Amino acid sequence: MKGSDRPLSEAYDVALLDLDGVVYVGQRPVPAAAESLAKARAAGQRLAFVTNNASRTPSAVAALLCRVGVPAEPSDVVTSAQAAARLLSERLPAGSAVLVVGGMGLRKALYDRGLRPVSTASERPAAVVQGYEPGLAYGLIAEGAKAVSGGALFVGSNGDFTIPGGDGAPQPGNGSLLQVIRCATGVDPIVTGKPERPLHHESIIRTGARRPLVVGDRLDTDIEGANNGEADSLLVFTGVTDPLTALTAAPKYRPTYLAPDLTGLLVPHPEIRRETGDGGERYECAGWTARWDGAEIVLDGSGEPYDGLRALAAAAWRTDETAPREAVTGALSRLGLS
Repeated sequence: MKGSDRPLSEAYDVALLDLDGVVYVGQRPVPAAAESLAKARAAGQRLAFVTNNASRTPSAVAALLCRVGVPAEPSDVVTSAQAAARLLSERLPAGSAVLVVGGMGLRKALYDRGLRPVSTASERPAAVVQGYEPGLAYGLIAEGAKAVSGGALFVGSNGDFTIPGGDGAPQPGNGSLLQVIRCATGVDPIVTGKPERPLHHESIIRTGARRPLVVGDRLDTDIEGANNGEADSLLVFTGVTDPLTALTAAPKYRPTYLAPDLTGLLVPHPEIRRETGDGGERYECAGWTARWDGAEIVLDGSGEPYDGLRALAAAAWRTDETAPREAVTGALSRLGLS
């Protein structure tokens, strides 16, 4: 973890923001999100909204953002469909046919990159690209499998196995749907969405970011994607990840900064100091001290709970080994974050 003596909105030129769980949940705004993003923009930080969802066009995503109080243009939105289209345009001649197992988000992205979307294997597509679409038909999946079996390049917009359902229960995501063609053909897809590098690469190209900050709520997409792209990251706790899951994360899932929500963009983040003494290693952050005592991390001090969480995280992440849940639960309870 790092400290920042300036607010993150001033220390990073572009915030690459995940959407669901960060800016909105479903179609409901996350509390404080719109106000925080407005203040970050006023401080000079540019915003890009980066989504694994390939079913919506950038215009549709921008319209939803406006409805939840975050002004946005289609050019502010970066989708996994656009990352897939760029990858295909770099590997195929202009005008090549690409069979789309998905919706309008993918089709528009291909058009914009000079490729020709098709719907049947009889049109001899050079590639098959699959993205999430709620009404995806079996016949279209079967056409995709036929084309992949015939040698077409197989690309998936993202590999998320589940997506949130309207009732809170998980539903199959594009990663699950990709398995149909994969199992039928024995061909593994090239995946372009988070946490793979193509979507991060697309975001950097589109924004011209020199010092980007990835902001997300998921360890296995947003934070791992930032680490894969060698970018700093801010984990917020308004979505699927809770503090216990963050503290017990493997190295590839560990963020640079922690904050309760997007207000974390607007404040400095205290530096964490590592001290070594007779009692072993201690990790200090703004009035809090975390240290290992046998198999448990002990937290002492007072102040802002999230500064305590930062000290606790530094202790939990001192090595590449994953901290056991029982090592941190007592300290989390003391912070009121369990």
